[in-house]
Amino acid sequence: MPRRPAENTPEALEDLEIGKPCNKAGGVEAVYHAMRHAVGKAGVVRAKDSLTSLNQKSGFDCPSCAWPDPDGDRSRFEFCENGAKAVASETTAARIGPEFFERHSVVELSEHSDYWMDQQGRITEPFVLRPGSDRYKHISWEDAFQLVGQEFASLQNPNEAIFYTSGRASNEAAFLYQLLARAWGTNNLPDCSNMCHESSGLALKQSIGIGKGTVTLQDLREAELILVAGQNPGTNHPRMLSTLQQAKENGAVIVSINPLREAGLVAFSHPQRLTQALGAKTDLADEFVRLKINGDQALFQGIGKRLLEMDSEKSGVVDLSFVSEFTDGFESYKEKLESLDWDRLIEACGVSKETVDRLAGLFAKSEKVISCWAMGLTQHRNSVATIRDLTNLHLLRGAIGKRGAGLCPVRGHSNVQGDRTMGIFEHMPEWFYQGLEREFGIDCPREAGVNAVGSILDMKANAGRIFVSLGGNFLSATPDTEYTADALRNCRLTVQISTKLNRSHLVAGKTALILPCLGRSERDVQDSGEQWVSMENSMGIVHSSSGQLEPASPKLKSEVAIICGLAKSILTKANIRIDWSNFEGDYSLIRSAIERVVPGFENYNIRARQPGGYYLPNPVKERQFETDTGKANFGVADLDIERPLVGRFLLMTIRSHDQFNTTVYGLDDRYRGIKGERRVVFINPEDMEKLSLKTFDIVDVHSHFKGEVRVTRKYRLVPYDIPAGCLAMYFPEANTLVPIGHMAAGSETPASKSIQVEIRKHSV
Repeated sequence: MPRRPAENTPEALEDLEIGKPCNKAGGVEAVYHAMRHAVGKAGVVRAKDSLTSLNQKSGFDCPSCAWPDPDGDRSRFEFCENGAKAVASETTAARIGPEFFERHSVVELSEHSDYWMDQQGRITEPFVLRPGSDRYKHISWEDAFQLVGQEFASLQNPNEAIFYTSGRASNEAAFLYQLLARAWGTNNLPDCSNMCHESSGLALKQSIGIGKGTVTLQDLREAELILVAGQNPGTNHPRMLSTLQQAKENGAVIVSINPLREAGLVAFSHPQRLTQALGAKTDLADEFVRLKINGDQALFQGIGKRLLEMDSEKSGVVDLSFVSEFTDGFESYKEKLESLDWDRLIEACGVSKETVDRLAGLFAKSEKVISCWAMGLTQHRNSVATIRDLTNLHLLRGAIGKRGAGLCPVRGHSNVQGDRTMGIFEHMPEWFYQGLEREFGIDCPREAGVNAVGSILDMKANAGRIFVSLGGNFLSATPDTEYTADALRNCRLTVQISTKLNRSHLVAGKTALILPCLGRSERDVQDSGEQWVSMENSMGIVHSSSGQLEPASPKLKSEVAIICGLAKSILTKANIRIDWSNFEGDYSLIRSAIERVVPGFENYNIRARQPGGYYLPNPVKERQFETDTGKANFGVADLDIERPLVGRFLLMTIRSHDQFNTTVYGLDDRYRGIKGERRVVFINPEDMEKLSLKTFDIVDVHSHFKGEVRVTRKYRLVPYDIPAGCLAMYFPEANTLVPIGHMAAGSETPASKSIQVEIRKHSV
């Protein structure tokens, strides 16, 4: 087995420098780092051409986060530092061709870090790793497709195939991908949502009838109170800061709820405002609620309990007219909260009773409340209940379905929400299956497929024999790295549709294919001419994206073309009415088919192409709740407290600033004061003292789950302002500590933010 990067030697840790965390995000420094990455990797001309087209109405959509673009006029520079890094990574001048794999064996490549792999550049043509070989070799597109067809023909059951996708696939590619899977006969369509916002989707579906957010950028600008919970927008969604800045200037109160005090919510210097580029800043968060890891549910229940107490003291705190007309389950919720013990709630969340009272007071006096959240809420075993408890606060106040108020789960990948709309899910509603059957004459399977964790379990048990990945880095994105690696090796064939080298190419099945695709920034020319694709952002806006640059290699194919090529090799049933060649040659035909299958996509080819796109229907904005009761449902859940045993800590995984999801752009985490190394453990200084440890000590981290122990070795200790008993480490490196069976109830999202661990000083 190739060594994983967790086995780096201690000498590699000597580059670590620890500085003071920043007290603001953005500014001229963000501009400098954006340009350094863009020009340094792509060159001046290619960097200029890409960045001036990025997020423009006639340009291409950022391949990074899913934060929406402004509805009206846009800046000529409508991107953030990390968006520029993502584009620089895609438009790099570096290339990986046949000579690269002639020089490097798979074992040798696996010794390198994820950061090193990203620096090697774009893959230029298809490659195959055959049984018994230690190197990838060139393979033609025709032979690659034929190989896939032969392997699929050998399967005994359609469910032995797994079709995974990351959120960066376009609507057109995602629709064809799920169509291929279902025409083949399986609903095995795991995706990156399973690892991040699945908890949000399930909780919101149960509470309000739709698994998406309910607000717009204009709502945020008009809000009176904005909660930002379990989220670090300065690194993960930097363009959100300009919206928060506008809200703040319009009088909003902003509250940050997070175990770490993040620079992006302390203050923001807008790089395109002259005074702020020169050093001025806008203070953002009025209050930091530094709660324990996984203390959110207790906090939200505490706020709800206090609101009910306040309403009994002075009526009007609870919006009874809204509750009566639009909700169900209020009395059960009220009874549950009244039974809760204040001491237990306060101990569980780790903040004072005065803080809870103050937050309840902000809710009580604010008519327009918006709550935003990300992975800090979604990756715990009680995540679904936590998000429902947050939603309950909005139902109490009637703060949903009106201007300036609502719920805002902030998505990661730039089209992960669109992929779900297009059918990337293991169990779609019956109307979706019937639409596919009517349009294409196929028999859709109704048996639920596997999600991300389920697919790992299937591959581990030899029930999954072929794994196809449309984008992403499955091995690095998923939990329990060693377990997942063993599962992937059990496959007969793994197929990776990728732009750049990643770890999933190196830990693969008996046979492995790399099928290189166009990047989002690149021109896509097919038989009918130049093509454009479409995306859906976090706020339900569908819009076009048109690549502007020459492709990195003439041998690349688009995602759509690759899917069509695979389909023609895999599907041999004569009765399937799907003209894959026409879809490949003209993407407008795909959009016409989507229009006839998916509600909300009427006149798709016209509306998606109009400047800025259009909003999909969202009934919650009209206070229509498509739930089992026909109303918004209060969630009633027991308080679930993740308490580490004596001698252990609760660990959460986090991103660095030089990173987007599993892609590592550099080794610095500028806003947290870390430079030159990612293999660090953030720890409260008092906890270090109790363990007789000091800064820079090298430690091993052991995770514990149901009697199982997982270990990652040789990390440096970094003292940090984090609650006692809590630790933080960067993923994907720390994913090896996430147990495969430790998941959120209901959504089965890996509980990567609440892992019980102990730390021990490393001994050689």
